[in-house]
Amino acid sequence: MPVEVITVPCLSDNYAFIIGNPDTGEAAVVDVPEAGPINAVIAQKGWTVRTVFLTHHHDDHVMGLPDLEIATDALVIGAAADQHRLPPLTKAVSEGDVVLLCGLETLIIDVSGHTIGHIAAYTPSIGHAFTADSLMALGCGRLFEGSADQMWQSMLKLRDLPDETIICSGHEYTAANAKFAATIDPDNSHLISRIRAIEAARAANQPTVPSELGLEKRTNPFLRADDPALKATLGMQSASDSAVFAEIRSRKDSF
Repeated sequence: MPVEVITVPCLSDNYAFIIGNPDTGEAAVVDVPEAGPINAVIAQKGWTVRTVFLTHHHDDHVMGLPDLEIATDALVIGAAADQHRLPPLTKAVSEGDVVLLCGLETLIIDVSGHTIGHIAAYTPSIGHAFTADSLMALGCGRLFEGSADQMWQSMLKLRDLPDETIICSGHEYTAANAKFAATIDPDNSHLISRIRAIEAARAANQPTVPSELGLEKRTNPFLRADDPALKATLGMQSASDSAVFAEIRSRKDSF
């Protein structure tokens, strides 16, 4: 089934994603920071939104839903664990459940940490993972509710996906994340090259999201808390992986 995945800039630095099938005219939307930009793409494509997937309850991911143009029988999918804080759902899901996004089988992954009940959606047939504010380009979300250990376990779940997986995250934070990553891992040649590419993209007003998981594994410090070289750089050779992740996260929070 041919589908398109479109990255839609919203608000000041958010992203929503549209999965659309040009043959059937069906579309699914992942997160709704604001309706206007998403509605504009849907109208231009001539698609009908039949599914909305919400990753977590924060306003900048859900507040556009009332104004989103969707089918009258559209499904609104979100986490059962977060249902009390989300807009009204028609389908509540948990880790391991499989749902259809634009006709594609999609696996639900619990990636709590940024919030409790944050979920990601992995669609193997097109190799995309919609991670919102869990795994981000060169970063991860702040720990507003969960623990560092909880977020590290979420990072490991996502790191286990194939290297070629396209990570569709929720914000254009990559330049700031890169600046921080360079303070943790200054001699990483992959990171140095990526920073140059990020600077060029932003200078041209181009998005840096989505990104490829293989590149994240080589450059994102939040995926490398168990890397002996990174532990040595931090002077934490004998520390647990979770402790190293907590140290990296604490440094980013104060950056």
